Amino acid sequence: MSTETRGSTRCVIIVVLLGLAMVGLVIRLVVLHLENPEQDRATAAKTRTFKQTLSVPRGRILDGSSSAGILALNIGVKDIWADPSLLMASNLVSRTVARLSTLLEFNVAEVTERLCRTNSRFAYIARSVPEEKADEVASLKLPGIHRDDASTRSYPQNLLLCQVLGFVNSDGVGSWGLEQLMEKYLKGSPGLIESRLDGRRREMMDRRIREVPAKDGADVVLTIDQNLQYMVEKALDSAMERNRARAAFVIMQRIRTGEILAMASRPAFDPNRYREARDPQKINRAISHTYEPGSTFKVSVIAGALDAGVVKPETMFDTENGRWLYQARILRDYHAYTRLNVADILKKSSNIGAAKIAIMLGNQRMDQYLRAFHVGSKLGIDLPGEEGGIYPPVAKWAPISSSRIAIGQGVSVTGLQMLSILCTIANDGVVMKPFIIKQVVAADGTVLLRRQPEALRRAIRSDTAALMCSLLARVCEEGGTGTKAGVEGFRVAGKTGTAQKVIGGHYSETDYMASFVGFLPAENPEIGMIVVFDEPQPLHTGGAVSAPVFGEIAEQAVRYLGILPAEGSAPVHRAAPSTSNETF
Repeated sequence: MSTETRGSTRCVIIVVLLGLAMVGLVIRLVVLHLENPEQDRATAAKTRTFKQTLSVPRGRILDGSSSAGILALNIGVKDIWADPSLLMASNLVSRTVARLSTLLEFNVAEVTERLCRTNSRFAYIARSVPEEKADEVASLKLPGIHRDDASTRSYPQNLLLCQVLGFVNSDGVGSWGLEQLMEKYLKGSPGLIESRLDGRRREMMDRRIREVPAKDGADVVLTIDQNLQYMVEKALDSAMERNRARAAFVIMQRIRTGEILAMASRPAFDPNRYREARDPQKINRAISHTYEPGSTFKVSVIAGALDAGVVKPETMFDTENGRWLYQARILRDYHAYTRLNVADILKKSSNIGAAKIAIMLGNQRMDQYLRAFHVGSKLGIDLPGEEGGIYPPVAKWAPISSSRIAIGQGVSVTGLQMLSILCTIANDGVVMKPFIIKQVVAADGTVLLRRQPEALRRAIRSDTAALMCSLLARVCEEGGTGTKAGVEGFRVAGKTGTAQKVIGGHYSETDYMASFVGFLPAENPEIGMIVVFDEPQPLHTGGAVSAPVFGEIAEQAVRYLGILPAEGSAPVHRAAPSTSNETF
């Protein structure tokens, strides 16, 4: 290539480069011209601002007694964490884990794995550590170990009311029971601070941009009285051990208002250690478990028949000497009777008598009364997990259905529904909506929510209800099946139940649900209660297993609540728990 050619090539290259440079300058000028100066200033300002979220304490859950006992609250704790990259660089992982494991409870293998991540600057070692224990950790002065302020949910009464209260998970969110249902009130509203920083990254108070005050969580006040709850749970635990039952529950309700005074279920768990709880322990059996009620259900059918006028207390029935063939199926009584009137059918708990009353009442009227008692539908209690039970439409009843539903077979209810039937009778025939939350109170004292007694409907006339109260009182007198539910000085009204469990599609001959549901005083009812045991052994009838527990709790409750017996009431001596001669 000649010298002249090379010179020409260089000129071309220089011209191209100059051209590209000019194009670049033009593009830059255009960009600068189109840029938003305000946006640029905002971007610059952003680098000198900060935002801080202000956490708030979760509201408390209080009982409804005069002392307003605390059932759940938040307490201050510490979260212990480490800088894995520092520990790895210093070869201190094994030594640190070994020293901390003597003070804290954690999975050594799991924590060791987290601390061996060289690219990580943060790893939890233990959360919700009590402050005194965290102080011991700090005293070790271990490199790369830090602690942060935190709070955790505490349940001072441990197992008491556990299924009703529920628990709060590790993220601070209500995950069961009232903690879940009332989350929006309990959690409060976190605050926010947005401000400017100076050159040393310190806030300039006079340059604060925004400040949203935090709102502490509200307190939830229950209708539950923790003293009554303690009486119920203590009696229930003792009876569980005595009767070797698989499970059990008790509900106590104020009759005129629908307020739940106590609700306990077994097996139970400690919400402070909810991670160790198994699902059966967390179930609130009082509202979530459905079962065939057996003889307690006779109350609803007999009340309906009396209200409809198809029978009177003195109406006689042939009870077939304890064995009756109907629709090609045999129905038996626990004790054989030849003839009984309606009053004694209830007192003696005759299956045959109740079935014949149901047939006289007729399917349509029977269905109307049962639905009026809220059978087959939820009562709407302010708790999560309520079931509506199982009650088939009358159009799908078989010819034999009414005779079996009358004795509590082929229909399933919750304990709350069964208690409601008795409380409705005790409340002049009016169904009350049960409730467990009395009010919600904000941190400044403002009442955010207040529950009032609510009547759902009338199920039977008041005169029928009064008649049923007197008939149910006879059940707990001499010769009745509920004598062991008696309370000294009071007339108790109620009904026993012993229901065969359905196992593999057939009624078991060995596994039973034993129950007693009743109220007192019979003349002027104030509290109602249901006691149910699942598979008690060796005794298995409601009269022998559940009635004594009702009497034990009721005897303490009337004293605590200051309930007086009606004038002229004959003293009733409650029979001691028996070991033989079971009653239904």
